[in-house]
Amino acid sequence: MMPVLPLRDVVVYPHMVIPLFVGREKSIRALERAMEHDKKIFLVAQKDAGQDEPNPDDIYRIGTISTILQLLKLPDGTVKVLVEGGERARVEAFVDDEEFFGAELTVLESTQDEDEGRELEVLTRSVLTQFEQYVKLNKKVPPEILASLTGIDDPGRLADTIAAHLSVKIEQKQAILEIESKRERLEHIIAQLEEEMDLLQVEKRIRGRVKRQMEKSQREYYLNEQMKAIQKELGDMDDAPNEIEDLARKIEEAGMPKEAREKATAELNKLKMMSPMSAEATVVRNYVDWLVSVPWKKRTKIRNNLVEAEKVLEADHYGLEKVKERIVEYLAVQQRVKKLKGPILCLVGPPGVGKTSVGQSIARATNRKFSRMSLGGVRDEAEIRGHRRTYIGALPGKIIQNLAKAGVRNPLFLLDEVDKMSMDFRGDPSSALLEVLDPEQNHTFNDHYLEVDYDLSNVMFVATANTLNIPGPLLDRMEVIRLSGYTEDEKINIAMRYLVPKQMKNHGLEEGELAISEATIRDIVRYYTREAGVRNVEREIAKICRKVVKQQVSRRAKGKVRITPRSLQKYLGVKRFRFGRKEEMDRIGQVTGLAWTEVGGDLLTIEAAVMPGKGRPSYTGQLGDIMQESIQAAMTVVRSRVDALGIDAKFYQKTDVHIHVPEGATPKDGPSAGVGMCTALVSALTKIPVRSNVAMTGEITLRGEVLPIGGLKEKLLAALRGGIDTVLIPYENQRELSEIPANILQNLEVKPVKWIDEVFEVALQHKPKLTSDRENAAEVVDGETSGGEDEGRKPLRPH
Repeated sequence: MMPVLPLRDVVVYPHMVIPLFVGREKSIRALERAMEHDKKIFLVAQKDAGQDEPNPDDIYRIGTISTILQLLKLPDGTVKVLVEGGERARVEAFVDDEEFFGAELTVLESTQDEDEGRELEVLTRSVLTQFEQYVKLNKKVPPEILASLTGIDDPGRLADTIAAHLSVKIEQKQAILEIESKRERLEHIIAQLEEEMDLLQVEKRIRGRVKRQMEKSQREYYLNEQMKAIQKELGDMDDAPNEIEDLARKIEEAGMPKEAREKATAELNKLKMMSPMSAEATVVRNYVDWLVSVPWKKRTKIRNNLVEAEKVLEADHYGLEKVKERIVEYLAVQQRVKKLKGPILCLVGPPGVGKTSVGQSIARATNRKFSRMSLGGVRDEAEIRGHRRTYIGALPGKIIQNLAKAGVRNPLFLLDEVDKMSMDFRGDPSSALLEVLDPEQNHTFNDHYLEVDYDLSNVMFVATANTLNIPGPLLDRMEVIRLSGYTEDEKINIAMRYLVPKQMKNHGLEEGELAISEATIRDIVRYYTREAGVRNVEREIAKICRKVVKQQVSRRAKGKVRITPRSLQKYLGVKRFRFGRKEEMDRIGQVTGLAWTEVGGDLLTIEAAVMPGKGRPSYTGQLGDIMQESIQAAMTVVRSRVDALGIDAKFYQKTDVHIHVPEGATPKDGPSAGVGMCTALVSALTKIPVRSNVAMTGEITLRGEVLPIGGLKEKLLAALRGGIDTVLIPYENQRELSEIPANILQNLEVKPVKWIDEVFEVALQHKPKLTSDRENAAEVVDGETSGGEDEGRKPLRPH
């Protein structure tokens, strides 16, 4: 009895070496039994490859006695075995042992008559020739096999080797195995090769014919035409309009100018001549679609009722008087002049003061449709002007896209964050905006995609920016309206009028469920936010609303919840900011300056310290170049006034001076801290403390003159928030005080100064003490005697 290994989808011939992967338990045990004895195993094909547990009836009767050359157990439990076919054998009887299949076998010898030698030689040559042609037609058989066949002399072995490489079904391979006669086997293979080559040649002819005749676009066109014909027969498309006719009707109704109409008609005529499924037809169709979707004549009627417009603006925003006044002026002129080019406004101010939302209010007040385009991070000129049609997936620019979305030719167009644009190798979008925002040019705006002029003069453009970091030519085309930070009173008004009702509505709270007093809002503004706008105030109010809703839902609170300054900490946590950031006591070498930032004004502490040394200056606090130059100018001012200030004339040679501006992680720059630097130096050198309730701002010259600065309102607001009593400002900024709200000026003593000596008189606790020689010289010059060390003197001013 010999172990039997049933095979799926493979027939092993004599002299054939083949690797097999064995996974069935019985088959593995049959291999193990063979390895224990003479390594002989009977390989026979299954009739049905899907049978996992084949019976004797599922297995062919003729197979190959093979020798196991190599056996390897794999990690997943299967066995890889390399076998070599030996002799044909027939099963006389199966022995179905529980462990493995066994069989009693009879070896079959290949038969050959004595007079068949000449015939076999002819058949061998014929089969080799035919197999060579078969290999050329069938790319699946490697050509190297032909070289190995020339070394085989035995016709039976040659027939078996060729049969192993035929791409035929398992039943046909088994039939070849069962033929004992060499001559009959060769004849059968020749017939099989003839049949296979016929099939391959037909397949090749069909493939060539299909390749020549059936291009993809023709095939799709043919199928689509058939679909249309079928749908028409079924009655599905009887009511559907013709696409070309539909586009022609839209061109008629669009109200295009002559140039655009001629362009659209020419493109439509081109589209009629094209195959509907070609790529170029899709490009032309998209172009015509964009041309007809742009609003050429449709517009909204501008509201000229000034009273109504003022009501809308007042209802939406508190303050912002300059913006409201400018809009009402525009509407007033519009009543007189029917054709007026839309104004181009640029609202500049810190975040959270309502620049973007005021754009929506202007649209409502003037009865224009609102369209917003964010320019933050835009660095491609094609975002404004569009791509040329030569590019795949080309589209018009955002200007034309938003106009098509608005559906009218006179909307309000909000260009948000116009200062956040940048440029790279794809172009400069700010330069592309020059034409858009120029009233003298934008009536012939030319988008790269549309290639026809479009009139933008009816559009009202409103740009917003946090800073004036905008290219000069672009800034020159816009009317700049500055929105400064809100005062404390304005924030409280905004919160009580708009923010509290809005957040109560957003959180599903009724009027009778929550009450926030004005004093509570004042504490939120003072102790939980520090900003120019009201975004954080709104967040804190939303936080209170969420906690109240949670109490109501969990039934911990009954009736109306009243938020008072005393209970505020329970809802918002500990106070984040100390209202009144000024120092509690006067200090030597420490001055409170005023700074402008993108989020409003802020207090800037300036510290100066002197140590014995070699006159080496050091500046810390991440100071910019301009601020370092201000320190050098301040040092020169002090050195030029050593006599008047009672300072050793050679202090700069034997004293190291260190100037530091705290919050070192924040970059600082600008000339407006020059006055503060100079005062801190004088205080450190004379050991006279600086009054902590005094803040100052101003640029200083080498002669000691105080030059004007910007951002006055924001700086005064910061001083008021910080608990400062007296603010020193440049004399030339005095004219701006008329625009400062009265409640700020009531709580601050603002002193305009022209020379640095006036600053010393107010900021220092007392005048510097002079040496006796200096005092005597001063008395002779002035023609009067000193009544005491603190008696007032006229400040020293260079002529």
